[in-house]
Amino acid sequence: MITQLNQHKTIRKYTNVSIKPELLNELLETACRASNTGNMQAYSVVVTTNNEIKKQLAPAHFNQPMVVQAPAVLTFCADFNRFSQWCELRDAEPGYDNFQSFMASAIDAMIVAQTFCVAAECVGLGICYLGTTTYNAQEIIETLKLPKLVVPVTTITVGYPADMPELMDRLPIDAIVHYDTYNDFNTESINNLYSEKENSEFYKQFVAENKKESLAQVFTDIRYTKKNNEFFSEKFLEALRMQGFLK
Repeated sequence: MITQLNQHKTIRKYTNVSIKPELLNELLETACRASNTGNMQAYSVVVTTNNEIKKQLAPAHFNQPMVVQAPAVLTFCADFNRFSQWCELRDAEPGYDNFQSFMASAIDAMIVAQTFCVAAECVGLGICYLGTTTYNAQEIIETLKLPKLVVPVTTITVGYPADMPELMDRLPIDAIVHYDTYNDFNTESINNLYSEKENSEFYKQFVAENKKESLAQVFTDIRYTKKNNEFFSEKFLEALRMQGFLK
């Protein structure tokens, strides 16, 4: 399992081999054994294999080709709709139309998503997370007909890999792990932790192609700009309001 996890690669191209329904169902059942808040399982997974619906979803994901090409697109949702209906039918008054409940169910949905990914990779499938889900949540809500108290938080394309990309770099573990308390960084430690990434030929070329002076500028000025972050933040907050998680 450790070897499998250490070999994780994002797969964006898939063969035309479909995933057997029984295998997909087994993987989903395995994923749903994951830890969750209060054993409420306040999440849902919308599995899209219909080509027409995949085409409808594609614009919300910036028309990334794998959305249509992948045999299955899985949308993981924070979902307090089902649990709230159960409460009401049992004369219990639900109080889950708030941000705390959204956060709990969103975290649980992400845990299920990652558990699914690990299980899928163990049987030879490849996956790709789509960060565009929260960018265009309202469009996805409309396409998938999600009711109140259901909000998409991440999407995964899954299928058999058509190619196998190189293993992506990761920061040294010292950049991530803190013991007992948070050990804040200084100029020297930041320089040391990012030196290998910044000095690699891959990222040097990346910086040059984007006509920037540093890798950091590629992120702040092109890939994840303040303007876009604020725009999509407002869009997602509005989706949360429309779905009943925010007043």
